Amino acid sequence: MESVIFRSAPPGFKFAWLHTFHAHGQQCKAAHGLLRAVVLTMVVGTLAHANSGLAVEPSLTLAEAQHRAVEHSHQIPAQDAAIAASRDMAVAAGQLPDPMLRFGIDNLPVDGADQFSLTRDFMTQRRIGLSQEFTRSEKRQLRAQRYELEAEKTLAEKTATIASIQRETALAWLDRYYAEAMTAAIVEQAGEVTLEVSAAEGAYRAGRGTQADVLAAHSTLVALEDRISEFNRRIATAKTGLARWIGDGADAALEGKPAIDSIGMDTGSLEAELGHHPQIATLSKQADVATIDARIAQADKKADWTVELAYSQRGPAYSNMVSVGVSVPLQWDQKNRQDRELASRLALADQAKAQRDDALRAHVAEVRSMIQEWQNGLERTARYQRQLIPLAKERTKAALGAYLGNKATLTDLLLARRNEIDVRLQALQLELEVARSWAQLNFLFPREAGANHADATPRDTAMKDAQ
Repeated sequence: MESVIFRSAPPGFKFAWLHTFHAHGQQCKAAHGLLRAVVLTMVVGTLAHANSGLAVEPSLTLAEAQHRAVEHSHQIPAQDAAIAASRDMAVAAGQLPDPMLRFGIDNLPVDGADQFSLTRDFMTQRRIGLSQEFTRSEKRQLRAQRYELEAEKTLAEKTATIASIQRETALAWLDRYYAEAMTAAIVEQAGEVTLEVSAAEGAYRAGRGTQADVLAAHSTLVALEDRISEFNRRIATAKTGLARWIGDGADAALEGKPAIDSIGMDTGSLEAELGHHPQIATLSKQADVATIDARIAQADKKADWTVELAYSQRGPAYSNMVSVGVSVPLQWDQKNRQDRELASRLALADQAKAQRDDALRAHVAEVRSMIQEWQNGLERTARYQRQLIPLAKERTKAALGAYLGNKATLTDLLLARRNEIDVRLQALQLELEVARSWAQLNFLFPREAGANHADATPRDTAMKDAQ
């Protein structure tokens, strides 16, 4: 009889396989079937142990993670404050300038018999008055519009920020999801190899196997344990990346694999679709601000007048006086001042429009490339699922049958298992790449996760929900 075999794995994945069997023929085969059931039970227990500390927490879907990320962000309140500030400035810019209170003493004697007297000289007067600059209503409206456009530009930036947060959160969620899926695949194979280690040791003790087979089986199992350790590190890194976006709760069990085979955009009209993209919308608002600046410069070529009213008090022997005046700026060099400023503003407006158009063109090309990459990944993933993975499983099954029938060596079986795990991991890695491309495409625009925020304006389209 074989003794109990304990094998250690990295934290979170412990193997303790109890393998009892006789060293001959059918008894060994029966024990192998029993142990297969035990191994599968232990694999399930291993994965449950990995999440044992999370049982009290609800599972974390992708949509919930995105909602938490938007709620957890400090960028959104900052942009809300900037929007409120611009709107307040729009109200202020639409008002007339504050009136000026003016007071003073005119014609005060500084020598002679009336030195420093406020009442004896007929020219001395104490004056108080008000002056008001009457800014043209066109200018005030344009300045108010400029700040409103600044608010809209910040709102577009906020929308882009929400989309970016949701996109980055989705990438972090998917990284963790597939790291755990790859780990589970390796754990399952490690369970099978553990049985083969026990079988090789039993065959060697019974004189039907070689020490080389035992060492090969042990080497394969250790290699799998090392890969489990590597993927444990990847899971920890992915959890850290997810916590950066959602804060607490990044250790919760994941649930609800998204449908990565469809994206929420019309690929046939990309330019029109992406014309509303938050980043393009931000550039459009920036171009609108530059255009308003040019209109303000044009309006500044018409000078604003200032009106002043003053009351002057003289000595008791003289009459008090009222003064009325008008001040008008003399734009005597418009060619080199106002016209130059207007030309500068117009050039900046042209620059902003050109940058927007170029950014849209580049964005359309980039998204088209991403769609092609995503579609090719879907095609390859389907090929793995339909052909490569089933073929690898059949190869392992055939190698196991040949090994049990003494028609193949344990090395052949281990090679088949290694090929199967490699194919399964390649399929999962490819699916991860497809999922990341899907997230980049599907969250170009903000989704419902950001709808609960003040001033949030997620794009209202017929996009299918990610979940």
